[in-house]
Amino acid sequence: MSNATEHQAPPAAHGAGEPAPAVLASGLSKWFDERPVLQDIDLRLPTGRMFALLGANGAGKSTLLKILATLMPPTAGELQLLGQRAAGDVAAIRSRIGTIAHQPMLYRDLSARENLAFFGNLYGISKPAARIAELLDMVGLPDRADDPVKTLSRGMTQRIAIARALMHDPQLLLADEPFDGLDAPSSQALEELLRRLRAQGRTLIVSNHDIPQSLRLADHVIVLKGGRIVLNTLAAGLDPADVLERMGRT
Repeated sequence: MSNATEHQAPPAAHGAGEPAPAVLASGLSKWFDERPVLQDIDLRLPTGRMFALLGANGAGKSTLLKILATLMPPTAGELQLLGQRAAGDVAAIRSRIGTIAHQPMLYRDLSARENLAFFGNLYGISKPAARIAELLDMVGLPDRADDPVKTLSRGMTQRIAIARALMHDPQLLLADEPFDGLDAPSSQALEELLRRLRAQGRTLIVSNHDIPQSLRLADHVIVLKGGRIVLNTLAAGLDPADVLERMGRT
């Protein structure tokens, strides 16, 4: 068993001159029809790091990511994202957040370039063509830019979905099971892309079923069980068996 603390409450405020944490949550809870899905989540996640969000099915990972994306309000608790109250100017906060969901949120009959142009217009990007070219190069698909999304592999589609999420240059990127359904080469390509985004100084929170892969990629690991944080520690040196035990799957 790891000697990491099971619950780390965030300090009340960050020090003068320090950047605001990417996520600062206190007592965050979510109930559906009197059923608790998240309970008393306290988090302080500094900027510029990659966090692995782990847990068995039904642990609350997707719900937490939706709350962090401001797509779902919490039932109770306080939440700040990138120094702003989540209950404040939601549009301003969302302009600094990118999301990758289970579904790629792309129009299958449109090309990769047309999809990115559509979302660029939604975000009000001043020079969408240049940004699209930059993103297609970043995800390694400039040669497939004009192919309909429906002709692309699952891995390519996922990379275009990441380009969509990055269109407005967000500081915080939330990814819900981005490796789901990928073959080994596509998974490796996505790992490399996430590392590049982390190296750019972005904050990434990535949920994933693959524990060894998560420990290899992330700086920090957060494990949920029954809607509560049961492990919150650095990834370095963490044993996958310890994570499994905390998840309750052994």
